[in-house]
Amino acid sequence: MDSMELEREKGITIKSAATYSSFKDHHINIIDTPGHVDFTIEVERALRVLDGAILVVCAVGGVQSQTMTVDRQMKRYNVPRLVFINKLDRAGSDPLKVTEELTSKLQQNFVLIQLPIGLEEFHTGVVDLITMKALLNEGDFGEKIREAEIPPEMVKDANEKRAILVQQLADFNDEMAMGFMEDENYQPPVALLKKTLREAVIARKIIPVMMGSAYKNKGVQQLLDGVLDYLPDPTQVQNFGLDVHTQEKIPIICDSTKPTVALAFKLEESRFGQLTYMRIYQGCLKRGDSILNVNQKQKMKVPRLIRMHSDEMEDVQEIGSGEICAMFGVDCYSGDTFTDGEFLCTMTSMHVPEPVISLSIRPEKKADANFTKALTRFQKEDPTFRVDYEPESNETLISGMGELHLDIYIERIKREYGINVITGKPKVAFRETPTSISTYEYTHKKQSGGRGQYAKMKGKIEPIRIGEEGEEDFAYSLEREFENATHGGSIPPEFIPACKKGFDDVIDEGPLIGHPVVGCKMIVNDGGYHAVDSSEIAFRLCSKFAFKRGLLDADPAILEPIMRVEVNCPAEFQNVIIPQLTRRKAIIDDSILTGDNFEVVAMVPMNNMFGYSTELRSATQGKGEFSMEYSNYERVPNDGKSNLLKSIKLNLLNKEKAKNE
Repeated sequence: MDSMELEREKGITIKSAATYSSFKDHHINIIDTPGHVDFTIEVERALRVLDGAILVVCAVGGVQSQTMTVDRQMKRYNVPRLVFINKLDRAGSDPLKVTEELTSKLQQNFVLIQLPIGLEEFHTGVVDLITMKALLNEGDFGEKIREAEIPPEMVKDANEKRAILVQQLADFNDEMAMGFMEDENYQPPVALLKKTLREAVIARKIIPVMMGSAYKNKGVQQLLDGVLDYLPDPTQVQNFGLDVHTQEKIPIICDSTKPTVALAFKLEESRFGQLTYMRIYQGCLKRGDSILNVNQKQKMKVPRLIRMHSDEMEDVQEIGSGEICAMFGVDCYSGDTFTDGEFLCTMTSMHVPEPVISLSIRPEKKADANFTKALTRFQKEDPTFRVDYEPESNETLISGMGELHLDIYIERIKREYGINVITGKPKVAFRETPTSISTYEYTHKKQSGGRGQYAKMKGKIEPIRIGEEGEEDFAYSLEREFENATHGGSIPPEFIPACKKGFDDVIDEGPLIGHPVVGCKMIVNDGGYHAVDSSEIAFRLCSKFAFKRGLLDADPAILEPIMRVEVNCPAEFQNVIIPQLTRRKAIIDDSILTGDNFEVVAMVPMNNMFGYSTELRSATQGKGEFSMEYSNYERVPNDGKSNLLKSIKLNLLNKEKAKNE
């Protein structure tokens, strides 16, 4: 389903693609999402609107860092899932080992419902542990399935694995539990097994593990059977909206006769204009219908409805409840809710992670209107792609989830808009935080004839932390809080919002390196005012200067993003990889040698990872690969802090020189 030229060139999925298929009298909406962590927003928005998911795991590589990330995302949206262990035809495939990895690393109840018949070049099909039949794939593309008896050499193993499956399912069904109590050799009927497994999957108590080789079409039909048998249909999923007026939860019912409720979850630019992907949660959508964008408070007509098949489109007149479609000619943002105008509610939005890397960008030809158009379009399509303008340096900054993420957008600007761009050195999303409690007292006075300005604030700056320092669960919080603790009207209530605005004005520019301040609480507990000279602007300015002074006294520290890096390469290069990472101040978490494959997991500061891709390729003859994802923020060591402050000052001096010239 990868339709972009860039996707085919790089061999990875960059953007999610939707399709619609029919299988055994059922309609299935499918969204294929990227596996690379840099494009994690595509997974977030797909999981937000889907009722079930298939977690695809490699039979050779096993559980990787992105597997764990996607598992966390599935938990966030309470999505029932199946696991499909793919590539059983590859050398070194071991689905039983991968199943053990899933259980140990993801800490969930994974249960085998299939066993492989042969591996690598001898892989011919699977044993179904529910029906206890062998399912063999035949034909040029494995499209023909022949049911047969289980091979004699596999009968014992199949019986043992089925007994484990039945015992686990007995915990979720009283009839099965009673059957075991009455007869140790009780064999529940297939219908009861499927019913119990479906209920346990929908309740997210069990995750069935299936397997095959998608490339050779082995196990794919059984996987679709698994989707129908074990994953929920739209009527079995509870969805809620928020009442626009009261913000109370309202149940959304999957019923095409009820008032329409739909969510725009993805935007895409096409040759016909903006393409908006929609999930219909309640009611139906017809071409020509009038709908209301609840978030933007705009009414509009549905000009054109289509079903997507990757990059191909099929015009339809009506889409029912529980389905996914796309619309043309609707100006909106990702996360907007649409209703019929009578039923006013909003759907909860998706989780959008913060960018971890930035770089400056400019077109080779200065006056290029398409450059701004491209950045505006990409920012609207992808919530993790941010664009900022720095007036001091006169630079445009783009921010994203990683080097590959930004490289893809730079390449798309060149290909889709014909613009050559010049990029600067990537910048890391550092943060500043107080490390101790400090008190402040600041008086803002200004007299310039006529009414002056007067405001006084007293209080303290406190750090916000998660857990106790030194303990395993300790982490630097990214929260920022403002607390009003004044008593007796020392600051009139009407000026408190102005104090909060002053705090908001200054919190995004710390005193050390000018990066946002996090893990910080500003408490105001006393102050003073003048009956004539005090005003909102006076308290707003007072709050800004008071915070700056208080933060400098709170021993501010610099925080840097730490990335969880996973490197895979042939075993012959393991003696090269560890020293490479150690030079980049990595903390090695785990290293695994499996046959001819070496894997290492490490925590590395984001600032030390630039250029690693080139170094890894040259050291492993192009055979090594790595992935990284944001883990947490950690304090920059003192030597790193002094070097960082020097480089910041040097950059400021260079910018000042360039401005004067």
